[in-house]
Amino acid sequence: MTETTHTQKPPPGDGAKPRSPEFRLAADALQGLRQDLLHDAFAYRPMPRMRVDGPLTRRLPGRLREHAAWTPHAVIATAALFALFIGSVDTSGPALLVGPLCAIPILLTMARPVGAFWLSMAATPVVAVIGGAGEWPWMPGSLACHLTVLTVVAVRTRPRTAAWMWGVTGAYGLLADAGVGGGYYGTNTGPMMVVSAMALLCVALWHIRREARQEVTAQQTVTAQERSRRTLLEERTTIARELHDVVAHHMSVVAIQAEAAPYRVENPPPELERAFATIRENAVAALTELRRILGVVRAEDYEAPDAPQPTLADLEGLLANVRDAGLSVEKATIGAVRELPPGVELSAYRIVQEALSNSLRHAPGASARVEIGYVLGGLGLRIVNGPPPASALLKPSPGAGHGITGMRERVSMLGGEMTAGRTEDGGYEVAVFLPVATTAEDGS
Repeated sequence: MTETTHTQKPPPGDGAKPRSPEFRLAADALQGLRQDLLHDAFAYRPMPRMRVDGPLTRRLPGRLREHAAWTPHAVIATAALFALFIGSVDTSGPALLVGPLCAIPILLTMARPVGAFWLSMAATPVVAVIGGAGEWPWMPGSLACHLTVLTVVAVRTRPRTAAWMWGVTGAYGLLADAGVGGGYYGTNTGPMMVVSAMALLCVALWHIRREARQEVTAQQTVTAQERSRRTLLEERTTIARELHDVVAHHMSVVAIQAEAAPYRVENPPPELERAFATIRENAVAALTELRRILGVVRAEDYEAPDAPQPTLADLEGLLANVRDAGLSVEKATIGAVRELPPGVELSAYRIVQEALSNSLRHAPGASARVEIGYVLGGLGLRIVNGPPPASALLKPSPGAGHGITGMRERVSMLGGEMTAGRTEDGGYEVAVFLPVATTAEDGS
């Protein structure tokens, strides 16, 4: 056996030496500088109007609120007038030229922010040369102009762009100090860099705070949606557990009757026996599958209730318990009382129970009324409570907000309709209609 070693040749054009981390860092820095300050430097980016839904602006009258949206533009225009005044007064050169050179870059920040920075940088040496003797390289007007431009552009862009602008400003100051000529009182690069650094630091902190607030708001929105979805799933699981007993009872009755039916007929034909056997097998299989599915949605600590699920016949006991808890409640029944499907009876009972629980929680000491209407085609429910009395000893306690969700799920499951909301006197009303299919017996 021979061993052969193959040496893989590098592909053509790949023979360059690997770049050092320092080189890559410098290349990334230059790429960031080109992207932030050079690429589309004079692109048109108009300043948007201010939002007027804040705690102060929302209290303003309608017309004044519309004008308040232009507050940032007015502030920038005022700063431009201030720089125009300083540049025109504190100069020995032509005021009609120095003043506009100090004001135009500030006004340009409202439309082309990065271009305004470069214009301010270009106007600074021009103002210093034609403005006469003074501190170098920033004359008073150009100093106010450049500080304003740095701050506004930093607010309108991002912290990295502000850092690049501060670095370019410092590089210009060092180059200008190296070539300073006579006739100037001294250099103001140091104060310029310190003051601008403090201003940009405040802007950066503002950016960080705003982004953190946006992230918190987005997270709260996601959390609220997840909580609502979890509540919905919990309510559906509870409904599935409760309806299991109802459905299981009917399926068990079908299986037992199908098994006993052949013995009720003397000498039944084989076809009838096979048909009843098939019915029983399908009923038992359906019951088994139902229990298996319910085992998936049941929690591990769930314990099945020993008592049967309640119906509207058990409503008097519920009302007695509510009265013992301090809620004055009366019941009114409209129409002829008749037996309804077990699912409708159970859902109606749970809706009344939850509505009265909400009345106890949110309106302690108030009175309530439960109206049950047996109408053609369904069952109507109306649970209404008055406002809590001012002399009530107990104060309303906020709930988790699951009650209305659970009632809506039950009504939606049965294809019914539900409305819930406050009444004119300050109480609360829940109105529900649960449809019930009309059978031949009902019409006879």
